Amino acid sequence: MSFFSTRGGACATTSQSILWGLAKDGGLFVPSMFPKLSLERLSLLCGKSYQEQAARILRDFMEDYSIAEINEAVDAAYTADAFDAPEITPVRSIADDVHVLELFHGPTLAFKDIALKLLPHLIRLAAEKNDEKREVSILVATSGDTGKAALEGFKDVPGTSCTVFYPYGGVSRVQELQMVTTGGENTHVIGVKGNFDNAQTGVKKLFGSEAFHEKMNAIGKLPSSANSINFGRLAPQIVYYFTTYTDLVSRGVIRMGQGLNFVVPTGNFGDILAGYYAMRMGLPIRKLICASNRNNVLADFFRDGTYYTHRTFFKTMSPSMDILISSNLERLLYEYAGRDPELVRSWMQQLASSGSFSIGAQRLEEMRKVFWADYADDNMTSDEIRRVFDLHNYVMDPHTAVASYVLKNYRKQTGDRTPAVILATASPYKFSEDVLRSLLGEEAVAGMDAFACAEKLQEISGVPMPKQVAELGQLPIRHDTVCEVDGMEEAVLSELNK
Repeated sequence: MSFFSTRGGACATTSQSILWGLAKDGGLFVPSMFPKLSLERLSLLCGKSYQEQAARILRDFMEDYSIAEINEAVDAAYTADAFDAPEITPVRSIADDVHVLELFHGPTLAFKDIALKLLPHLIRLAAEKNDEKREVSILVATSGDTGKAALEGFKDVPGTSCTVFYPYGGVSRVQELQMVTTGGENTHVIGVKGNFDNAQTGVKKLFGSEAFHEKMNAIGKLPSSANSINFGRLAPQIVYYFTTYTDLVSRGVIRMGQGLNFVVPTGNFGDILAGYYAMRMGLPIRKLICASNRNNVLADFFRDGTYYTHRTFFKTMSPSMDILISSNLERLLYEYAGRDPELVRSWMQQLASSGSFSIGAQRLEEMRKVFWADYADDNMTSDEIRRVFDLHNYVMDPHTAVASYVLKNYRKQTGDRTPAVILATASPYKFSEDVLRSLLGEEAVAGMDAFACAEKLQEISGVPMPKQVAELGQLPIRHDTVCEVDGMEEAVLSELNK
């Protein structure tokens, strides 16, 4: 299968798109076609393990990887010692028509683990296939979760290094500690004095800079990405939409061919785009519900067709969604532009020059046949955490609670009672202070740090604290580099030359 750039300037194999991460013209790689899985073939996946289903779904996209290579990579990524749930992504039913897809049972307690446990194996194989002798130097911008997942995925992997940029002061304390305590001889963590959009834009500029590539080549390194701009990050996320569906069919919750709605808390749009790709492959998805926090640029876009970033940036209790520039939306725009790269390029140029672009009423109407969007601010999110716990005895992290609140609004406004799956993107223990505050009130957490809150949350919820959190406070700080937004190139070169 070939891969094209959304901006028209490249054609690549699967392994090349994964190895390079971003096209040289600044576009994102997209598959030349969507492979189809009929309901008959989907039925054959029911009862299969997560690993078996993942290998079957991925091989249609990865034609220059052998079936044996894909099987070996999947088996190496999804092991019992890496995930504390044998299903890898278990589905919990909290009501007859509401189910929660738990994506946080991996080593860093967030959904990014699903892709980032597999990606290093895919990149290593891609380097071999393309006779790449340089070290593959992964550069990552994170809003909180991708960073630690990437660091863990690439830690001490031969022939690679991993450098993570995060918004300094813009992530939860647990998220920050997870990153700055990371071991490994090939890991680097840099705080950026700005927000996630600044860090993400900075990384994209590095990828687009010939001078930076020359400097990296001079020290024997090939820059690549582990952000969801890399198709190797996106493809593994498609899998859990299929495994969720087959799980619910196998349990008799839904019948084969019945439609499902998926509710996705998202800022960078990668997780929900994976659902769109699954739908294009034939998965019976009726609606993809896009849930934003107070930085509701995506909710506004699906409401009026204008993407507008010149707005106030808010720090919220769901920091992994504190994003105004949603990179993966470009892949969706490519599809709704009729795969016209010139049109996509013009929209991206407008976004860069004026901070906005509009897609027109007709395209918006077509998008809204598939997507519905809304948002929840911090007060709504906090109330939803408490409501779900009181009603279902289920503890949600703030990002998942945003999705739950938006689902409640969707049903109220549309009357649609299609069975719905909420994507739970992080463990509540990554945000124990905000979760506990939501459940017990401000006074209950006064004077308590994240670890004391985690212990109290375990006490009142009965949900065991993950060992990753329990051990975190005892680990030494290994990374303390902080830079200005315009100092990212100098900072990463300095780290890689240590």
